[in-house]
Amino acid sequence: MVSGLLLRGLLAGLLAGLLAGGFSSFAGEPPLERAIAFESAAKLAEGRSPEPEIVSRSLQRGPGLLSASLIFGAALGGLFSLVFALAYGRLGNFDPRGLSALLAAAGFAALVLVPELKYPANPPAIGAPDTIGPRTALYFVMLAISFLAVIFAVTLAPSLTAKLGTWNGSLAAAAAFMAVAGLAAFALPPIDEIPPGFPADVLWNFRMASLGARAVLWATLGLAFGSLSQTYLLGAKASRA
Repeated sequence: MVSGLLLRGLLAGLLAGLLAGGFSSFAGEPPLERAIAFESAAKLAEGRSPEPEIVSRSLQRGPGLLSASLIFGAALGGLFSLVFALAYGRLGNFDPRGLSALLAAAGFAALVLVPELKYPANPPAIGAPDTIGPRTALYFVMLAISFLAVIFAVTLAPSLTAKLGTWNGSLAAAAAFMAVAGLAAFALPPIDEIPPGFPADVLWNFRMASLGARAVLWATLGLAFGSLSQTYLLGAKASRA
């Protein structure tokens, strides 16, 4: 069963990566180009020449973006299928599509939304080179805490639903996740390195495009894998009957 789910996870991940890459190209490239232009103009104003491109922008926004999206989507789809196989039948009476949607929503919330709310993505021209290390470390600390908070909430959910009922228990588990993640976000230091004069609309559009691309990725993965796994698991069950 696991090998069949893994294959479907890879297929769903490829589709998710393709759509997320297309969204990034459509919504993310325009603000990215404006941010690069701002950075180049700032360097020229300071008397510094822009650094030469190791990889051309045409290659980055074309084959490079597509390849990276497909590879990341396939890898995420494979991991997603393994988590699904581990959770199937152990997290209540969800059918494959419902469980897939639930796992995708939880993955997006824990691995994307919560870390992004605390440390949102920034385009070029924002952030000093000597702060890359601390900024990256803080982001991954927030990511790890959010991931552990989801595991904590999922572990807590069965006992809560047994005491409070399915609906109230699920809400209590979600509240536990939000409490842990919220405390971590409050405790970790903020990062604000936006240079003077940077266009606010460019920053907003870039961050929304970054968040939107990952929303497309997770939503497509959850829906596509749910449909594929539903057909596969119900067919396997019928053949054994």
